[in-house]
Amino acid sequence: MASRKRVDLVIPVMNEAHVLESSIERVRHYLTESGFPHDWRIVIVNNGSTDATGDVAASLSASHPDVVCHQLQRRGRGLALRHAWTHSSADAVCYMDVDLSTELTHIQPLIAAILDQGFDVAIGSRLLPGSRTGRSLKREFISRAYNLIVRLAFHTHVKDAQCGFKAASRSAVERVVPRVVDDGWFFDTELLVLAEAEGMRINEIPVNWHEDPDSRVKLISTAIEDLKGILRVWRTLRRRRPGQEAPAEGSIL
Repeated sequence: MASRKRVDLVIPVMNEAHVLESSIERVRHYLTESGFPHDWRIVIVNNGSTDATGDVAASLSASHPDVVCHQLQRRGRGLALRHAWTHSSADAVCYMDVDLSTELTHIQPLIAAILDQGFDVAIGSRLLPGSRTGRSLKREFISRAYNLIVRLAFHTHVKDAQCGFKAASRSAVERVVPRVVDDGWFFDTELLVLAEAEGMRINEIPVNWHEDPDSRVKLISTAIEDLKGILRVWRTLRRRRPGQEAPAEGSIL
């Protein structure tokens, strides 16, 4: 009998002490009660919190054998994901935001795309037919404009590069993540652009998603940094010739 495959579900957090415990318990309950077909663990990555997030994460890890936590001093969602994914030996890794804006029922099809259907990367999308979202007009406009720029710049087929709900195979992590330079919110886009440039198979699934009214994302400053990231990666890919080796991590600028 074949051994069960393993999945690490990563939740990056910064100053989320007020919601972390309830969110982790919700995810644990879903994975336990839904008949999730793989071995799993939840990996909390506390990156640069100044509140009690680190203490809550440590307490959850001590209380539940299926919860582990990593404590990082530096901030950055991309940094947190790179650390957790590259230190994992699971067959598939995924992540979701601690606000659980994406409905938990989408976890199974996201992981199935990797472990059962053979995709390299799987992502949730708020911009596909069948998606249902609840968010402000301002956030909707910025999201659609940003994703249009990404598609025009890189000729990518991905509709929603920034939804906080993604998964990757072990081989995809090993091949692409070390080349991703960004430590912040642009990590997602850079990962997808590099993966698609390498010919990797990306599966995009429609999701039900509801905006967190307590979101800490600073839309304008984040959008500016993302545009800088687009320009940086565009220049890098433009320099590369067919068959040329990818630049080493940190050498894009």
